[in-house]
Amino acid sequence: MSLLYPDEIAHVTPLIPCRFQIFLQHGQFMKTKLTNNLNSVAMANTFSQIYLQFVFAVKHRQRLIPREHKEELHKYITVLVQNRKARMLAVHCMPDHAHIFVGYKPSVFIPDFMKEIKVESNEFINSKKWSEGKFSWQEGYGVFSYSHSHIDRVIKYIMNQEEHHRKQNFKNEYHSLLKKFQIDFEERYSFDFFD
Repeated sequence: MSLLYPDEIAHVTPLIPCRFQIFLQHGQFMKTKLTNNLNSVAMANTFSQIYLQFVFAVKHRQRLIPREHKEELHKYITVLVQNRKARMLAVHCMPDHAHIFVGYKPSVFIPDFMKEIKVESNEFINSKKWSEGKFSWQEGYGVFSYSHSHIDRVIKYIMNQEEHHRKQNFKNEYHSLLKKFQIDFEERYSFDFFD
């Protein structure tokens, strides 16, 4: 391998957008922060098929999402998802938690995608004054990936949340998802559960 001088830096194009750019200088890999807008990164002939279910909860698991405003919230979250180049496949907000199932485009980092959805929907709910106190989502979320063959089953599962929660509480549902996907977790770092 020949030595590269400071003015001869070989850039390695990341396969997916990342917060750092890797380059090779003097035969050693180094990294530097990117300064360009990562959301505009696109590669020709790049295709993806990623289906993700996100699960997140109201802070302190309070029942603050009124049933009569649920559809309005679903529509708003759908627009937020679409604005991030993803496709909403299913959304259902229970009074104390939410499920969204999306066809995800890897143009936005998953943590940024979820943070933006939660922050903007949080602001929307507070602007509507649907609850007496301040509305807030809990920190964190669960994200689970599915194959194309599971789409219909996951959509049906999310759309039937009301019926599903007559038989199983949110804590058991969430923990069973974590176990099903073989995700190691400590209960104390899971959502605040009070039931």
